[in-house]
Amino acid sequence: MSGDNEDYVYDEESGEWMPASELAAKQAAANTVEVRDAVGNVLADGDQVTLIKDLEVKGAGQTLKQGTLIKSIRLTGDPQEIDCKYPGIKGLVLRAEFVRKR
Repeated sequence: MSGDNEDYVYDEESGEWMPASELAAKQAAANTVEVRDAVGNVLADGDQVTLIKDLEVKGAGQTLKQGTLIKSIRLTGDPQEIDCKYPGIKGLVLRAEFVRKR
């Protein structure tokens, strides 16, 4: 341990002393949300998804048909919601259970 200049902090959950950088990485991993599509694939920012059923868009008076391709999704921090862009619809948020990763 000579030459180890890193500060150690106490982790309340595990009851152990660990390097501050390791604790920060552990907390960052715990704060990430894993979003899965209808068939269980993990979604990430920028993915393309396809709708698996027809969806009526509230407030837009439009129906998105099954098989519609949605490009470049963004995760919202909610494990069941994804933010999307689609021509003619502003602020489109879809439930992950209605999409499949392409």
